[in-house]
Amino acid sequence: MNASVAPSFSLGITGGIGSGKTTVANMFETLGATIIDTDLIAHQVTAPQGLAIDAICAAFGKEALDENGALDRKKMRELVFKQPHARRQLEAILHPIIRQECERQALYGAGAYPIFVVPLLYESGTWAERLTQILVVDCEEETQIQRVMSRNGFSRQQVEDILLIQATRAERLSIANDVINSDQDLEEIRLQVADLHQKYLKLAQAA
Repeated sequence: MNASVAPSFSLGITGGIGSGKTTVANMFETLGATIIDTDLIAHQVTAPQGLAIDAICAAFGKEALDENGALDRKKMRELVFKQPHARRQLEAILHPIIRQECERQALYGAGAYPIFVVPLLYESGTWAERLTQILVVDCEEETQIQRVMSRNGFSRQQVEDILLIQATRAERLSIANDVINSDQDLEEIRLQVADLHQKYLKLAQAA
């Protein structure tokens, strides 16, 4: 890892929305890796009285919050789609806070090695240089659309809009050290994860 996330070996898992990142990360966790999920951290820091709430209010006003005092994710999602500068403004608030919490969790994680699950790893422009290895979870775009429509209740157009502002499959694959295709059978994925876990254990021990 070039710029510090604390441990000398770290793995990043990325993939587009609905690609199966969480499923793959959970498999690694059962084998003994420490999972640090940036999406989960983002939810925590934008929950009521979360670390990012005051800065969000200062930037976007209290109307950016829901009735419970958490970030209104639906409203903010619509805003950042319409106004790219609003997305950059929100990222400038969230990314430093999320990074700090990632470093804390990596430092105190008890697993064999840390895995950072970063949906927008390619888009961030900074995560790749902070990781030893990058694993991309990939699948057909239609698979992503169907999964997200089923899981989140989004319309096809909503999912396609999200895909438009995410990196393309080719862009993500261009930074991959390893790739798991989640269109394949779950048992095949599990076997591939087990093989990769052995590889990462050796790299972590050698680091």
